[in-house]
Amino acid sequence: MSSELLGGARRVLFVHAHPDDETLATGGLIAALADAGVEVFLLTGTRGEQGEIVPGSFTVPGAVSAGTLSAEQAEALAQHRIAEVRAAARTLGVCRVAFLGEEGARAAGLTPRRYTDSGMVWLDAAETLAGPGPDAGPDALSRAEPAEIAHDIATFATACEAEALVSYDDHGGYGHPDHIALHTPTVEAARLLGIPFWEVASDPEGPGEHVDATAYLDQVKAALAHHATQVTVDGDEVVHVGGQRQPIATRFTLRRA
Repeated sequence: MSSELLGGARRVLFVHAHPDDETLATGGLIAALADAGVEVFLLTGTRGEQGEIVPGSFTVPGAVSAGTLSAEQAEALAQHRIAEVRAAARTLGVCRVAFLGEEGARAAGLTPRRYTDSGMVWLDAAETLAGPGPDAGPDALSRAEPAEIAHDIATFATACEAEALVSYDDHGGYGHPDHIALHTPTVEAARLLGIPFWEVASDPEGPGEHVDATAYLDQVKAALAHHATQVTVDGDEVVHVGGQRQPIATRFTLRRA
């Protein structure tokens, strides 16, 4: 990989919404950067509390979706997903993982908080375009003040001595409200710190800097295997809980905002 990717930054912070997004949306890119000697950090917005559960992957009898869980069971799932993202991140070569709003990723003077998964609904029959769901609670990421999120991101980026930030474009990949909610705050955090923000284009064939990370496909598969509550790897495809299949992403388009 070219040493000039992301402007030659040697310490890069990726900002994602839920456990598994880092691997599904940018796993190949993270692996390629780490292999090139770049120090990669990951900030995850929520613990994916609203995500559906792959049957048999989580040991709560009868649990098929987050909506069927008691508060105690939902917390057990959140802790399980924390373990999943940490394992996947290690596999990709990430140096450090943190969650938005926790100590170290919270603006100075503010009490640590927990941003929660907003949930979503599919807006099309093919289940490729998402929109806001009915279950977003008062602490949902999509309901938080963008300025608050931006300062939390900036705090962690400062601790990592990040030289560039990477996150979604304003479409959020496929429209998930939590993905969209992170775009503007990450842009603002980069502005506050005076460092570049690079967005991962929702359309990988569009204009921008194109990255081919096909060489890291096996590493991405291994990382995805750690997200067993959410996805299943089948060959070179990932299968989601609802049965949707998609090729594992290995080509990316980056744009500097």
